[in-house]
Amino acid sequence: MQKSLCFLSDLAENNNREWFQTNKPAYESALDEMIAFADQLLSEMNKHDVIETPTGKKSLFRIYRDVRFSKDKTPYKTHWAGRFRRAGADRRGGYFYKIGLDEAYVMGGFFGPNAQDMLHFRNQIASDADPLRAVLQSKAFKNAFGELLGEQLKTAPKGFEKDHPEIDLLRYKQYIIRHDFTQRQVKDSNFPEIMSDAFKEMRPFLDCMTEMITTDLNGISLI
Repeated sequence: MQKSLCFLSDLAENNNREWFQTNKPAYESALDEMIAFADQLLSEMNKHDVIETPTGKKSLFRIYRDVRFSKDKTPYKTHWAGRFRRAGADRRGGYFYKIGLDEAYVMGGFFGPNAQDMLHFRNQIASDADPLRAVLQSKAFKNAFGELLGEQLKTAPKGFEKDHPEIDLLRYKQYIIRHDFTQRQVKDSNFPEIMSDAFKEMRPFLDCMTEMITTDLNGISLI
């Protein structure tokens, strides 16, 4: 991870196309290190889940920023990031990772449910929120992730009363959890395993949400 972090540090001080082109060999070397990291991470994750993303390289996002609608016109990201897709209709939710100079973390869950899935989640929660609350209130969840994250509505979603007993969960537009790493962990030679273990800790949450989205209100499978 040393080459990757050193390159990010240099890039943060020289975030322009001229410098990047001059230092393209350093970028390619750092990228190769990140690809190797992502490949090792993928191998570890397939020990506890089934990942559709075929290679670590395919998981990585491009370092080039889309500046079309941004006031910040710096052309390059100063972090590495990527995502893995779970395989199969019975494995819902996604995995995301970010490694930067000041922060490193993983996130998992449901980042942008479509309208149909969002309504189904809400109907399931309104009907019986106990399974989800059991996960969110467990000691293991709190130790690993703290609390449920994600954008929320300011009021009740359409079709639900604002005084519904589960309104705190019904307001969510995303269902996301996050685990942060220390810089010491990032620099550990076993960081792929450390990151994979954090993804593994997400499984009770992902499994609970998958159960909701793949069954009807009577618990009958929809897949």
